[in-house]
Amino acid sequence: MIATPTTSGQKIIVADTRQLMGQMAAEAFVKKINELLLIKAEVNIVFAAAPSQNEFLAALLTSGVDWQRVNAFHMDEYVGLDASAPQGFGNFLRDRLFGHAQFRSVHYLNGNAVDIDAECKRYTDLLTDMPVDMVAMGIGENGHLAFNDPPVADFQDKQIVKVVALDEACRQQQVNDGCFDTIDTVPTHALTLTIPALIKAPHIYCIVPGPLKANAVYNTFNQPMVEAYPSTILRQHTDCTFFFDVQSAALLNI
Repeated sequence: MIATPTTSGQKIIVADTRQLMGQMAAEAFVKKINELLLIKAEVNIVFAAAPSQNEFLAALLTSGVDWQRVNAFHMDEYVGLDASAPQGFGNFLRDRLFGHAQFRSVHYLNGNAVDIDAECKRYTDLLTDMPVDMVAMGIGENGHLAFNDPPVADFQDKQIVKVVALDEACRQQQVNDGCFDTIDTVPTHALTLTIPALIKAPHIYCIVPGPLKANAVYNTFNQPMVEAYPSTILRQHTDCTFFFDVQSAALLNI
């Protein structure tokens, strides 16, 4: 099923299964990469790290992409989590994608940097030198994009990368996703790309499966475009494609 919201620039694709959603998202994503590589020497991409991306990331590995012309970034990372912890977002992406393909370069956020402000500046400088072409993202249960939870989301943020305190609902999602056993073990702070840094990318692919995301998906299209619902900002993007399964899209009238 395919539907287009009233706002120009967005497309919604609803797949019958989560697996099919991941495959369809990967096919569209790869098509755009290859289109860009016809006119650019290399492509800069930001990837989300979350169980919601599993099917999409797996499908990417079976697709035809010249990864040696792709510079990869990830969009957020816990502060203070053990560097070897599997919950680390850099580790997540290394295990599922970055470690299985020969990228031109892969750039990780370091949540254990001695000087976190300097780490924010380092990553900001990288993203400034290599402007992002594409973003693969999800939407949090509380509507967050990356770790821009409602209490800290800022549609006019002047920063590109910053440190944020994590909302309790966001931390609980990490437990719901099976990443941590209890909320007490979820870090309280993280590094994140800001909302303006994410939506500046010309092409966004938003992959959001599962029943626990149904309310957030509904809010994305039906709530006012305000920071209390961070994902609503995607409605003003000029090229954002949403991929849902029937569970996450259950509340949409399409």
